[in-house]
Amino acid sequence: MVRWLLLVLFLWCVPVTAGDRVILIDDFEAGLNSDWKVKEFRGETEYRVVAEGNGHCLQARSTASASGLVREMKYSLQDFPVLQWRWKVDNVLARGDARTKGGDDYAARVYVVFPHWFPPKTRSINYIWANRLPRGSHIPNPFFSNAVMVAVESGAERTGAWVDERRSVLEDYRTIFGEEPPAVGAIAIMTDTDNTGESARACYDDIVISR
Repeated sequence: MVRWLLLVLFLWCVPVTAGDRVILIDDFEAGLNSDWKVKEFRGETEYRVVAEGNGHCLQARSTASASGLVREMKYSLQDFPVLQWRWKVDNVLARGDARTKGGDDYAARVYVVFPHWFPPKTRSINYIWANRLPRGSHIPNPFFSNAVMVAVESGAERTGAWVDERRSVLEDYRTIFGEEPPAVGAIAIMTDTDNTGESARACYDDIVISR
């Protein structure tokens, strides 16, 4: 499932102006921006903007499917180290397990992709709503070791409620890879259930990068 991230190497990245202090990636109030591109591998997760409370969010529904949305944008973590978003999931996956290929499915995840001209060296940090992996832990993806899964939420305790997240991607990169990061090439969203064959629904909103 992580293989689709390699495709961003061949896509044009939109640079971000370093003079800005906060960049709104999307709040989905104007619908689904055409800058989000679908990447499908095994069946297509349904992504659509829906009304939620006093605003709108991006809803994802997956049944034994694996596709994501990628937004190509080039920027430096030195300029914008922080990624913020909020999300909500209806359920976690009974057979989901980040440590195994058969369990590599998540009701929700947000990716930061660091492209390399040699595809096997592409790296990504995947902020996941884990099924079993303890909150705060991180492990290499079982399919692709340069994709690291970071459990920012875990299990069913907070399902059904909006949860706000804030990560210093710069510090996470240094901790995980032990060096300074290259430029970011894309931010991605994915709800996938192709390996477990289960179903999941998630909502994403208010994705922001900042200093």
